[in-house]
Amino acid sequence: MRRGLIVSCQALKQEPLHSTFIMGRMAVAAKEGGAVGIRANGVADIVEIKKRVDLPIIGIIKAEYPDLTPYITPTYKEVDALVEIGVDVIALDATMDQDETLLKSLKEKYPGQSFMADVSTFEEGMRADEIGFDYVGITLLGYTEQSKHLDKFQVLEALVKNCRANVIAEGNINTPEAAATAMKLGAYAVVVGSAITRPQVITGWFAEAVDKVK
Repeated sequence: MRRGLIVSCQALKQEPLHSTFIMGRMAVAAKEGGAVGIRANGVADIVEIKKRVDLPIIGIIKAEYPDLTPYITPTYKEVDALVEIGVDVIALDATMDQDETLLKSLKEKYPGQSFMADVSTFEEGMRADEIGFDYVGITLLGYTEQSKHLDKFQVLEALVKNCRANVIAEGNINTPEAAATAMKLGAYAVVVGSAITRPQVITGWFAEAVDKVK
């Protein structure tokens, strides 16, 4: 995967753009805009996106289990499904809530497959790096109890300085300026989602600003 902008093309069931067809076209638009990779959720969407663009794909499967906190590719079941369709990089929750046995077994169980650790703290990122993940992303910073007080750019910079793995900035990167800051701090790539691919969220930002002065 080359350095640069990765666009997250995802829409959950309750969202207006939830459609395999739409996510495929969204990926095409992202490529035309200069994206070097796509992050996508679910087998159907990933298969469609692979038909439409030749960019590397970071694949995830969001799945909720009653007895598990992690929901981003949380078990071997989801990893197996992503391996089967030949996704370039598999991302999964690698926070302190995830089963460490699963994390440590990935490279042995799936030799040759690239993995990205979605973490929320510096300590989690360093653990993932020690385990041998190819990419470490601050995807879940701010979404876990242990990370709500942290500054994403400080954590990003610390991981860049200490990780052997390529460090990816992801999570609430909502402006071109924030994306550029992440790259200046040494991020290998920046993943942007809502600010590009969720029009209902973008509309909300504008509506809130207009409502304040109308």
